[in-house]
Amino acid sequence: MKLPLSIRMVAARSASASTLDGVFGIKKPVGMSSAQVIRDVQHHFNPSALFKPMIDEETAKRKRQSNHRGKNRAKNRDEVRVKMGHGGTLDPLATGVLILGVGNGTKSLQSFLACTKTYETVVVFGASTDTYDRVGKILKQTAYDHITRPMVEEALNSFRGKFQQMPPLYSALKMEGKPLYEYAREGKPIPREIATREVDVSDLELVEWYEPGTHSHYWPAEEATNFEISFAEQVWKVEKDQMTSKKLTPEEEEADTKARNDHENFKRKADEKVDALVFDRLSKRKKPNNQKDVPMMSGALGEMPPAAPTPGKGSNLIPETPDSASPPWEGKGPAAARIRMTVTSGFYVRSFCHDLGIKVASSAMMAELCRSRQGEFVLGGSNCLDFSDLSKGEDVWAPQVQAMLNQWNGKGQTPKPTSPSRAQVNKSPNAAHNASSLQPGIEEGEESKVKPQASVEKSQSPSSSKDAAVASADPSQ
Repeated sequence: MKLPLSIRMVAARSASASTLDGVFGIKKPVGMSSAQVIRDVQHHFNPSALFKPMIDEETAKRKRQSNHRGKNRAKNRDEVRVKMGHGGTLDPLATGVLILGVGNGTKSLQSFLACTKTYETVVVFGASTDTYDRVGKILKQTAYDHITRPMVEEALNSFRGKFQQMPPLYSALKMEGKPLYEYAREGKPIPREIATREVDVSDLELVEWYEPGTHSHYWPAEEATNFEISFAEQVWKVEKDQMTSKKLTPEEEEADTKARNDHENFKRKADEKVDALVFDRLSKRKKPNNQKDVPMMSGALGEMPPAAPTPGKGSNLIPETPDSASPPWEGKGPAAARIRMTVTSGFYVRSFCHDLGIKVASSAMMAELCRSRQGEFVLGGSNCLDFSDLSKGEDVWAPQVQAMLNQWNGKGQTPKPTSPSRAQVNKSPNAAHNASSLQPGIEEGEESKVKPQASVEKSQSPSSSKDAAVASADPSQ
């Protein structure tokens, strides 16, 4: 017998009240993509008692839809998963705060794309790479013996406040539908200016200085090809000339704006593909585990926590430097510096490291990156979970997550974020629109704009190369 509508509505509201929704932070490990973090978190959340009401509610919803729309509804044959999204990607080289939304909390994730962030990065001098960090290919090596702490502290003054920042080399935009490296490959000059963005650095501090021979922040061993070096030199020349050149004519600016908008459309589509990494489709050949195969503890102690997930495609994207690795230089090598900064969204930490090297008449790259704060979420704070706690079982992580979601929903003291100004692409009349409408993608921090998912998600199959692509894309980083 079908229940009256009023009774079904009351039951639905009761089920909703028992489900957990909200936003919390998690400490992302180095070497893991942000999409893989979500997959691993879902691996622990899906079978848990804490999120059983959410799973049950969605299962019942799909059953009602199936009865209403017919037995062939494919969605109801897929695994029901805890709905999750994130509020700004950290690339694999980075660690630190990654904001996650659960259930209806995913609707709030867009607001975090405009938050200020605090980062700590280690800059190592004396060489530059195509990615502006330690996992790229060496483009050039320069003198570094003259670099001192006072010299670096003086150079930091030019990065405080508002200024126009160039994107990292490999993030340069398309022009007339063609990536910049294609112009170099064809021996053609880059036709127009490279888009910059206005950024604001409200706090910048050198917190630790590493004298030569006292650190293991090494350059990478692989060197770039002659073509890659030639391309980099051409782009750097354009950037240098651009900083001192006259403004574009109205016709040039119109064409430049169109090129940027075309690029943003292209990037949005690419970002949507990156978003698909959040889902995994169960293999058709893989059968669900038989209950008798699941290890059990005594009834008094309950079930064992789920086994650690098999490392996914986005789990180990950054090669570790062996402890026994030899330094890539003769003698003591270059100095390095740990620098803390608070910046607007869209700030390229890699570009900062690269440009700092130029300011001290040398070159430099990013060796480490940690996002210690995003909005009101602080690493080590009451609203940020340590990723390693997931493997310790639901008894450890569930009380923390529940308290964090309660904080978000107003039962604690953590306020919801405001929306300070975010970095805008220079000279784009559509910048304000783009800032609010961009789909997930990778921006510096390094972070990307990730669109929250619309429902408790079904598993989908990621492309085998997508997570690896994230490692070379530029998010906060």
